[in-house]
Amino acid sequence: MPVIFRVEGYAFFFYSNEGNPREPLHIHVRKGAAVAKFWFDPELCLAESYGLNSQEQGWLATIVASHRKEIEEAWHEFFS
Repeated sequence: MPVIFRVEGYAFFFYSNEGNPREPLHIHVRKGAAVAKFWFDPELCLAESYGLNSQEQGWLATIVASHRKEIEEAWHEFFS
């Protein structure tokens, strides 16, 4: 489970086994029992969320968007 970065206790990561065939580019976010998953294509969107309110979801989407290049580079490097 490569963790790409952490912000205020939230870990931004992907799983090393992302399905067969592998799921498209996305990022998971976790802090304690609260989790979220964001898809990147065709546009950045929240795929699922548990234990996060709408304000937290919006804030996390902003963080993901601001780190998009870093996340994409880490994904492609790991899975290439």
